[in-house]
Amino acid sequence: MKNKNRIWIYTLNAMIIFLMFLSFSSKSITQESSVTVKDIDGNVYNTVVIGTQVWMKENLKTTKYNDGSLIPNLTNNRDWSDDTIGAYCWYNNDEASYKNPYGALYNCYAVETGKLCPKGWHLPSNAEWALLTDYLGGGSIAGIKLKETGYSHWIRAKNEATNESGFTALPGGQRKWDGYFLSLGEYGCWWSIGENRNNTELYMKNDGDFAYSMGMALNDNFGFSVRCVKD
Repeated sequence: MKNKNRIWIYTLNAMIIFLMFLSFSSKSITQESSVTVKDIDGNVYNTVVIGTQVWMKENLKTTKYNDGSLIPNLTNNRDWSDDTIGAYCWYNNDEASYKNPYGALYNCYAVETGKLCPKGWHLPSNAEWALLTDYLGGGSIAGIKLKETGYSHWIRAKNEATNESGFTALPGGQRKWDGYFLSLGEYGCWWSIGENRNNTELYMKNDGDFAYSMGMALNDNFGFSVRCVKD
């Protein structure tokens, strides 16, 4: 009888441990945050905790640097391609249609001021993007976990996005160095701060699962989205 009781206790303990493991493994990979952050224009952003990082859940929309100075809004293609001091724009120069939900597109000169994100926040480095994608299982599958679900914004994709990260990546397209807009609904491109002016982008495409940082220097007059991460 004692042996039977001992076996039953061992079995019960094993079941409890197994259930605890299932409970732990089924928990969300992120933690919803009640913290919001406001930029200098008064735009309010929700945030999400992903691993050890705290990210904005939306693309930046500010028209001013965090010191209060205006960022030039360049709508003319020639002005955009000639700029060397920093600029932003809305996709197709249409604020009413694209400020929400895609945010603004900023060129590299604006990024390099270090004054785009609200104080206490900053543009992510290549290493910080890598930490994010590694936490989500690697660049080859991170896109599924980062992208907004459904097809309200993304053109129909090869695989269903889960957005289990809570990052809610949107395909805000880009503005090329020559001022022309492209890829809304197909691509999401976010600036990354590199060393020695080797600024790169995190890149996601509608028909792929991947999210990776382009390992090359980019033309300073490209316009990409910006996400901020907490200091």
